[in-house]
Amino acid sequence: MEPVKIGIIGCGNISGTYLTNAARFESIEVVACADIIPERSEAKAEEFEIPKVCTTEELLADPDIEIAVNLTPPIVHGPVGIAALEAGKSMHTEKPLAATREEGLRMLELACERGLRLGAAPDTFMGAGIQTCRKLIDDGWIGSPIAATAFMLSHGVENWHPDPEFFYKAGGDPMFDMGPYYLTALVSLLGPVKRVSGSTAITFPERTITSEPKYGETIVVDVPTHIAGTMEFACGAIGTMITSFDVWGHHLPCLEIHGTEGSLSVPDPNTFGGPVMVKRGREGEWKEVPLTHGYPENSRALGPADMACAIRSGRAHRANGELAYHVLDVMHAFHDSASRGTRVRLKSKCQRPEPMPMNLLPWQLDE
Repeated sequence: MEPVKIGIIGCGNISGTYLTNAARFESIEVVACADIIPERSEAKAEEFEIPKVCTTEELLADPDIEIAVNLTPPIVHGPVGIAALEAGKSMHTEKPLAATREEGLRMLELACERGLRLGAAPDTFMGAGIQTCRKLIDDGWIGSPIAATAFMLSHGVENWHPDPEFFYKAGGDPMFDMGPYYLTALVSLLGPVKRVSGSTAITFPERTITSEPKYGETIVVDVPTHIAGTMEFACGAIGTMITSFDVWGHHLPCLEIHGTEGSLSVPDPNTFGGPVMVKRGREGEWKEVPLTHGYPENSRALGPADMACAIRSGRAHRANGELAYHVLDVMHAFHDSASRGTRVRLKSKCQRPEPMPMNLLPWQLDE
């Protein structure tokens, strides 16, 4: 098929990975890039041979561009996404979909009203590891799911990220930064969440940057940096989740799902590959299961590429707006529950995305 032309908005830390992978997919072609700092977009255009460097407004006005890929900081995902949809562009944004529910709902409304596609990272759930887990669950290897655990604990990002302040501001705490990987994986495997309870804390009110180029600068923390709670899934399973920037070390697994007939160890949802481990019944040892699907390597840009194929064929795309909004709603629910001191019932729902085909050629999306 003729590639769908896309434009990249935001040429920061993650853009290089997107641009490297976008060049490999047959369904998309990067034709423009924009950044609030022109030197960054110019550097990326030179490195990846992008034909057009422009402002965001110019990119959104370009009639040849069908999909805008939003790689800006989380706090402006909503405004940039809304502007793109209002300009008639389908939109794929980095996670989270938006900082607020209101912005997320407005994007869903605009996409529906204008017949556009809306999607968001992560697309890691489309990779070989979690797709293998999806097949194992759907094929009954662990019986009916009854429980899930999700743990993402570290001591923050200020020791390695070149510009870490936004991680400690609205839209960037450990739940909003890393939660989308874990929650998207869980929803893709188990279906939507119906109720949430949570507790939160700010352990370190100030952080000192030890990475370059802002070494020694102080960050005032505005958001909780330790979030813990439980989720009740519509399927009946109960999930336990902790995301934290306050922990120095741990031995907890990333993701596990437990069923009536066995247990499943899910790979790190921030990656695309394995290993996938299963323990069935009273078997003594965990056993590794060979990956059943493609995309075991870092394949960021898989989401926009899948959206492009869906635009051409008319099918649904997988990393879609309804899924991303439900994940956003769940993340807010953890915070809402902590502030209210009560469980929160989710208003949003979504369907599990269709599984990936098993026999794809490299860098293709449809059989």
